[in-house]
Amino acid sequence: MPNQKILSTPYPLIDADPHATRVVRYFRTSDWATWAAGTAAFPASLALWELADPSKHRMKTGLRLGGLLGFVGGFLLAYQRSSFRFWGWSENAREEARDLAELTQRAREGKSLYGESDQPAHVQASAYRNSAFSQLKFQAFPMFNFVNHPWHGTDPAKYGVKAASEEASE
Repeated sequence: MPNQKILSTPYPLIDADPHATRVVRYFRTSDWATWAAGTAAFPASLALWELADPSKHRMKTGLRLGGLLGFVGGFLLAYQRSSFRFWGWSENAREEARDLAELTQRAREGKSLYGESDQPAHVQASAYRNSAFSQLKFQAFPMFNFVNHPWHGTDPAKYGVKAASEEASE
């Protein structure tokens, strides 16, 4: 088991290293709006700049590239905002309730809380160490968690999962 990062946060920790698909599934309307605003803002700022200081070149390619960069930048910002709620760094009551319902249901069905992985344990541990809190480094190297692993910084008992020692004593 790798060393898990433990932090004191103003809101409850939901998941210290959420899977990328889970972060996107938990996007709020404000995250989608942030993504859309980022997508529109980049080419709009280029167009305004062109109005202020006209060039002799056509702006078609520049606006397309600006749209692409705005799309990617807006997505990274929305993803980071959603991750902050998983970490308990911003208000997360809606995500906490959804997480509790989703993972409690998985526990009742006897499924693994965070999904099964066919990767060896050392690969899962390495993936955890590389992707935990990687959303803070998006400006240098965007990295997402695409590996299911058991290290998420929360107690599985809150979802109704019994520890192996409890199961043995029954």
